[in-house]
Amino acid sequence: MDTTVPGGTWVQRSILADQVYKEILARLMDGDLKSGDPISIDGTARALGVSPTPVREALARLESTNMVVRAALRGYRVAPLLTHEELLDLMDARLLIEPYNAELACGRADATFLESLERSIDDLREAPNGPHFSDYRSYWEADERFHRLIAEQAGNKFVLGAYESLGGHVHRFRLFSGLGVQDARSAIEEHARILQALRRGDPAAARIAMAGHICGVRERAIHEHESADQDVRSESA
Repeated sequence: MDTTVPGGTWVQRSILADQVYKEILARLMDGDLKSGDPISIDGTARALGVSPTPVREALARLESTNMVVRAALRGYRVAPLLTHEELLDLMDARLLIEPYNAELACGRADATFLESLERSIDDLREAPNGPHFSDYRSYWEADERFHRLIAEQAGNKFVLGAYESLGGHVHRFRLFSGLGVQDARSAIEEHARILQALRRGDPAAARIAMAGHICGVRERAIHEHESADQDVRSESA
């Protein structure tokens, strides 16, 4: 009897592309792939033991959040770290989108949604946050999941698309290379305040709590960016 699931080939390819994405992302986060480094599709496929197709899909996904750039006839290269001005613009965009998401999500919150947010905060508390991406990967995933859950619960697919295109989490966590997560306690406390507002069913409070969190992240990211700049200058001296 044929037990093939319809679309099974596509599902397997999608899973493989996700695995390749995570592998390339880890190398980006750890600095193994540095700004300006070329990324060969065929070379990466050989190194990972996969066909070029999932590598192309993974790189297209990274390109959508500006982690890699593609030039005609030259292929993909690692994008440079955001400049100070670009980082501020990114955080300002998050400040426009994410408090609105929290306000909308509050009106649509249910027990399953709130429990999922609680689990993500618990995962943050339990996650290690050492200097390498392999150390803080679970923290990054829990942090990203918290914000994504809220963006999805808001119920506006266009705002969700705008949120996804920012790639805010990968750009900021790229600054943690060699350092690890520096602000876990503050971030967890801010996430907890957002959840409290959502549990109370107070949209205005949820918006304010998220805005406070993004403002806090903005200030911490500025400090992290300045530290990264100093490290780059020291290495080039």
